[in-house]
Amino acid sequence: MFIYPENLKAKPMLWLWLLRDIAIIGVAALISVFALVNGGSMAPLVVTVLYAFLSIQVDGSSILDFLRKAACFLFLQQQRYEWRLDP
Repeated sequence: MFIYPENLKAKPMLWLWLLRDIAIIGVAALISVFALVNGGSMAPLVVTVLYAFLSIQVDGSSILDFLRKAACFLFLQQQRYEWRLDP
């Protein structure tokens, strides 16, 4: 089922994921299967399933979005505080 964006402003979704995430999950799944068949490593498959779980969209946001914003706030961007006595 394809849900078209409301008023052409929302991002296109397919089931619980954005179409961009579906493409990333599909390519990563192919690479994971090739890695499993050729090398016997399950690590790429685990990373792909973890990404698929973290990128599920509920009410316009996902766990992955929250983790990105938290990492930017805590580690990647400079926080600036100004202390003033004047109101």
